[in-house]
Amino acid sequence: MRPFRFLVIFLLQCFVVRAQSIELVNPILTGFYPDPSIVKVGADYYLVNSTFSYFPGIPVMHSKDLKNWKQIGNVISRPSQMNFLGDRMTRGLFAPAIEHHNGTFYVTCTLIDHKGNFVVTAKNPAGPWSDPIFLPEVKGIDPSLYFEGNKAYVIYNSDPPDNKPLYDGHRSIKIIELNPQTMQTVGEAKIVVNGGVDLSKKPVWIEGPHLMKRGDWYYLYAAEGGTSVNHTEVVFRSKAPLGPFVPYEKNPILSQRELPKDRQDPITSAGHAQFVEGPDGKTYAIFLAVRPYEGNYYNTGRETFIVPVVWKDEWPITDPGANGVQYRYKANYAEVKQPGARPQSGNFSYTLTFEKQLDPALLFMRTVDSANFSLSKANGLTMKLKPETCAELGNPAFVGKRQQHMYGSAETELAFSAKAENETAGLVVFQDEKHFYYLCKSVEKGKPVLQLWKSTPEPKNLELLAKAPLKAAAAKVRLRINADGDTYSFHFSEDGKTYALLKDKVDARFLSTQTAGGFIGCMFGLYGTSAGQPTTNTASFKWLKYEGHDPMYKQ
Repeated sequence: MRPFRFLVIFLLQCFVVRAQSIELVNPILTGFYPDPSIVKVGADYYLVNSTFSYFPGIPVMHSKDLKNWKQIGNVISRPSQMNFLGDRMTRGLFAPAIEHHNGTFYVTCTLIDHKGNFVVTAKNPAGPWSDPIFLPEVKGIDPSLYFEGNKAYVIYNSDPPDNKPLYDGHRSIKIIELNPQTMQTVGEAKIVVNGGVDLSKKPVWIEGPHLMKRGDWYYLYAAEGGTSVNHTEVVFRSKAPLGPFVPYEKNPILSQRELPKDRQDPITSAGHAQFVEGPDGKTYAIFLAVRPYEGNYYNTGRETFIVPVVWKDEWPITDPGANGVQYRYKANYAEVKQPGARPQSGNFSYTLTFEKQLDPALLFMRTVDSANFSLSKANGLTMKLKPETCAELGNPAFVGKRQQHMYGSAETELAFSAKAENETAGLVVFQDEKHFYYLCKSVEKGKPVLQLWKSTPEPKNLELLAKAPLKAAAAKVRLRINADGDTYSFHFSEDGKTYALLKDKVDARFLSTQTAGGFIGCMFGLYGTSAGQPTTNTASFKWLKYEGHDPMYKQ
């Protein structure tokens, strides 16, 4: 009996070890989820990201294990808080940071090109969040908060000393005290980092700063090098919250720029990190990076990643592994899945329906016009066509979801009958106002037609890439866009079963950040427009199916 008892004990121990292990899959948030900031409150984690000129702004994600994330709300959810009309899609909200103190959640952020830095608060991270309180004395970008006792500090990227840059990209990190009761700054801002780790080497774009305390040390850490292939994370420390701060002699503490450019399935541009304590008591870094399909070409935007952190000689050092940031990390704590959450990492598929409410991850351009759409079980999402187009700076009839994989597809069923040639409705894959492909239904010489348009620098002069006649003007049609790394292909079905290819091998690099510039990722959008002309016509989208299958996740 004794050997049997030992076997049972051994099997039970194996079960316990397995139950207490988790595999973290990078990115933990795939697609356009840049500039992550995270806070731990008890056993719960809350994470926010930049959304630029999309609305609602700043998603709030919740997790209990740093792997399984569920969106529980948006910080900027009411047009009365702010809108982004007139702004290019890559402007708007830059780099939010989330903090918690004495039962209140705080988010700081930058409304670029307008009033600048602001703070909003909430008792519940799901919302509602307050109207923004702007901080006119905090002149710069990327503000974050640090609380100590009754004091609070704002840490942010700002101009160099005397506003006199020594070179292009010369910035500084400043700290100013904030009264958390009045939300007013106290005293003068102090420069605590000039330029970066070593001013003699002309470091650029020190940004995304955070301040934390561990033991007797205050740690100031920030991104350096610009949010592209030279992006890194660096750290400084001091015995006082206002410095003086001394840089770590082996900076940067996170970097992918030294790795071979021809490596398989590269992860690049890593930086803009924030440290957090994991469920196992160990430190982890949440940060942004990208997954290019070729060179520096990527359409999925800057994504949210995780990497373990180790402490050496009282310095925090990321521990990505021998070949840089990995796609998988093992950790010794239990996985906690989120009821009702859609998958966010690895390969996955799902279908969004439009019966009662829109998924909180769906995005409008610049603001929401709730009177312009309706939801029903019978018709799905019905939108009134607007004169505004997605090539302009207004609020077109558009509802988008992020492209979260290099390889995958987005598909919808469209019910729409155009009354004139200027009326179109369909599925758009959108990077910005001057970089998109639009698969749509319309009429030509009175007959129904399917068209594929490419944007040009002139908003009203789209380029027709392909077209095909349709059998019936009033019939439903299914539209599908396939992403295949550096190309897209466009398909349609009139019977709901058999798909026809309209055009393949369309250049995806045209929609990449490398080509378009800016800071956002691609969206698959349900979209309709009357292109400058008033109309009463509508388009209905029954559902939106999404599927992604990137090769690095295949076992």
